[in-house]
Amino acid sequence: MGKTAFIFPGQGAQSVGMGKDVFDALPSVRAIYQAADHALGFPLSSMVFNGPDADLKQTANTQPALLATSMAYLEAITDKGLTPDYVAGHSLGEYSALVCAGVLSFEEAVTIVRARGEYMEAAVPGGQGAMAAVLGAEREALAELCQTITDAGHVVELANMNCPGQIVISGSAEGVAEAAARVKEAGGKRAIPLEVSGPFHSSLMKGAADRLADKLEAVTFKNPEVSVVANVTARPVDSSTELRDLLVEQVYSPVLWQDSVEWMIGQGVDTFIEIGPGSVLGGLIKKIDRSVKVIQVNSLDSVNMLESVL
Repeated sequence: MGKTAFIFPGQGAQSVGMGKDVFDALPSVRAIYQAADHALGFPLSSMVFNGPDADLKQTANTQPALLATSMAYLEAITDKGLTPDYVAGHSLGEYSALVCAGVLSFEEAVTIVRARGEYMEAAVPGGQGAMAAVLGAEREALAELCQTITDAGHVVELANMNCPGQIVISGSAEGVAEAAARVKEAGGKRAIPLEVSGPFHSSLMKGAADRLADKLEAVTFKNPEVSVVANVTARPVDSSTELRDLLVEQVYSPVLWQDSVEWMIGQGVDTFIEIGPGSVLGGLIKKIDRSVKVIQVNSLDSVNMLESVL
C-alpha cells in the first residue's frame, strides 16, 4: 500500500459560492463557518457564499475564507475513515494543514490568517510590489537573474517553486517588471503578471513577518499528530516550536512546493488528496509526476464519490 498526503490550496483558489454545497448538506460543516463568523466577529460565511467578489479578493478576507472552506471539505470527509501519512499546504494552505494535524485549533487559525492577511496587505503600499509567474525558466538561472536585478537596486526574488517550468517571482514593481522582460536570459518563455495585492514571499514582507511573530507568541501550538511538510524546508516538521518559527519565515521565504511534493513521493506517497476549492495543486502535481494519483475534494459530489475513486 502506498502512502497518502492531504494537501490544501492557497490564495488564488477562492471563488464566490465555494463550500455552499457542503454547507447546505451537512450540519457539521455549518458549524465550521459559524465558528469562523464568531471568531472573526463578522459574517465571513455571507461573503464567501454571496460575495461581492471584490471583497472576497482582499487578502485579509481571502485568507480566512479559504481556510474555512478547506476545513469545511475536510470535515465533510471525516467519516470516510481516511488518515493521511503527511499533510502540506501551499502558502496560506499550510494553516489548513496545521489545523488538520492538530497543531492549531480552527478558531485560532482563522483569526491568525485574518491578521496575516492584514499584515501582508499593509507591509508594502499598493502598487509598489508585484508578482509574476515565469514559465520555462531554470531555477538556478532565474535566481541568478533576480540577484543581478536586486543588486542593481530593484528587489526581485524567487517566491514559489511550483512545478517544473513554473516559478513565481516577487518583489518591487520595477524589479518584477525588469525580470519579466528578461526571462529569456534564464531560459524562460514568458512571464505572466499575477493579480495580487503585494510582493508575497519576498524580503519586502519582513515587516509583516515581524508582526505575525508577535501575534503567534500568544498562540498555543501543539506537536503535530501527522507529519507536516513545511513550505520553507520541504521536509516534515514534528516540533511545535519549529512550526511556529517556520510560519513566520514562510511570509518572506520561497514556497518550496515542487520540492515538498517530490520529497513526499520519495517517501512512498502515491495518492494526493487536494482538499479545498479549485484544483490548482493537483495540476501542479501532475506536472511534477504524472504517475501519482490526485483526487480533488472541492464539491459535495466529490465528497460523495471519494470512496469510489480511492
